[in-house]
Amino acid sequence: MLTLHVAERSQEAAVLVDGAIVAAVGPYEELAAAHPSARVRRWPGILTPGLLNPYAPELLEATYHPDPREADSLGTEPIGGERARTLFGADPSRLGESARRGVQRLLAHGTVAVAGDLRARPAVDAVRRAGLAVGQRPPRLPGPPALSPTPLILLPPLTKSSPARFAIFDVPTRQDLVRQGASTCVATVVGGRLVYRSR
Repeated sequence: MLTLHVAERSQEAAVLVDGAIVAAVGPYEELAAAHPSARVRRWPGILTPGLLNPYAPELLEATYHPDPREADSLGTEPIGGERARTLFGADPSRLGESARRGVQRLLAHGTVAVAGDLRARPAVDAVRRAGLAVGQRPPRLPGPPALSPTPLILLPPLTKSSPARFAIFDVPTRQDLVRQGASTCVATVVGGRLVYRSR
């Protein structure tokens, strides 16, 4: 089934998705007229190719992402450093569970690709199962590891026949996205599937 994604601030860059592939990119009115049976998903803000987060090892192997059921004892924010190592050491199964939650947090920040040399099998599996692309780590990293690194690393523009991987951010312009960060994400699509949607 064809799905047409359009964001209110980037109607000239609407994306028509056929399965896991981009079928077309162009003005919304033209794509809608050419494919009247396509399901339409309307979003606020801007549609972008999505983000690359270069900190996969730091965020998925060296950071513990608490389960919501652990909020009373561990809080809700990611835990790094010695405390994370202690948590993983006490229960090795926590790494896989944490990596899965970490991937969900990345998707909620418009991440569609990661970089960095993942060594732990549970983290590799979490990335693979989510369908995240794995890219090259930039020679110069943008700053400390974060779900919304500064500066953000946007992927190249979407083209026909490219993988359907993109994100929508509730901001007026790309400059606002850079200024406000990736926490403005409202939806992330990977492999043509809506893998994150803000409530």
